[in-house]
Amino acid sequence: MSGRTFTKRRADAPPGFFAVEAAGLRWLAEAGGVPVPRPVSVGPDHIELPYLDPAPPTATAAEALGRGLARTHAAGAPAFGSPPADWAGDGFIGPLPLAHRPSASWGAFYADLRVEPFARRAHTLGSLTDRALDAVLAVCDRLRSGELDDGRPPARLHGDLWSGNVIWTADGAVLVDPAAHGGHPETDLAMLQLFGLPHLDRVLAAYDEAAPLTDGWRERVGLHQLHPLLVHAVLFGPSYGAAAERAALSVP
Repeated sequence: MSGRTFTKRRADAPPGFFAVEAAGLRWLAEAGGVPVPRPVSVGPDHIELPYLDPAPPTATAAEALGRGLARTHAAGAPAFGSPPADWAGDGFIGPLPLAHRPSASWGAFYADLRVEPFARRAHTLGSLTDRALDAVLAVCDRLRSGELDDGRPPARLHGDLWSGNVIWTADGAVLVDPAAHGGHPETDLAMLQLFGLPHLDRVLAAYDEAAPLTDGWRERVGLHQLHPLLVHAVLFGPSYGAAAERAALSVP
């Protein structure tokens, strides 16, 4: 990182929009895993961050990203759905509100706060068909029953880990724009796979070496992509609603 800074501004930002981002960055930094920029300043309408000089991604940096992400996840969270430390309210994913409510059950948390609310909103907007909504709600029923819980403790998630939030620098990958919360580690990994990432196979292999993934994780990618696909259906329309339906039907 250079000594320069970069300031994101939003004049109509809702209360807490940048403050929760700053809290998420600090919480992720404390994990000692993948580097994140430490906020220089934050206010109601802006956040100032160190400027990141981009560099081409390398296989070595990808492997470091995988190992670092495993450390970030292993730092843990008080509960599924818990917000970042020093933050008591809800957050945001992109421009959309994102509820934080601690839960002892990953399945109940994921269904109640990450999947069903966005599915119903996408349906209301016409981005999710009746058939697709039924498919998603059927998955929610299974989640709430505990059938899809696996006993893993809450992980410290970036929460919005698509490839655009991975900045490659000469010193390695840096993660930006988190929607940090306690969740299932496979959720971050599934989101990394949603839109592709350079050297993705090396990232996943290094993660698996550092924190072995459980059997069947590849078959659960669709389950963990449901949340970001429904967020995209709300923001960008029916094509993502169709993808969410396919993801729901893929859940083993």
